[in-house]
Amino acid sequence: MSYLWLALAITAELTGTLSMRASDGFRRRCWLVPMGLGYIASFGFLALALAAGMPVGAAYAVWSAVGIVLVALLARAIWRDPLTLRMTMGFAIITLGVVLVELG
Repeated sequence: MSYLWLALAITAELTGTLSMRASDGFRRRCWLVPMGLGYIASFGFLALALAAGMPVGAAYAVWSAVGIVLVALLARAIWRDPLTLRMTMGFAIITLGVVLVELG
């Protein structure tokens, strides 16, 4: 069950972060509500993942790494944000780091 809570935390965090980007520096205020709700829900679901027994180091590693990669990929798809070879290599390094954390 902890991985379900973590997946929901990641999804909510993606919603918050992409809503922040869509707000265009808070000029488009209609995005502030989904941004705030996304971040609040994200921390709530992360707390539930921890309460279900997931170690905090592993939970935070997966939450942040998956969030980084998915936000960058979605921002590329939605807004044509840059996605360079160097960034892609960074994603691979982040993924390797999370795997090492998970393996203990």
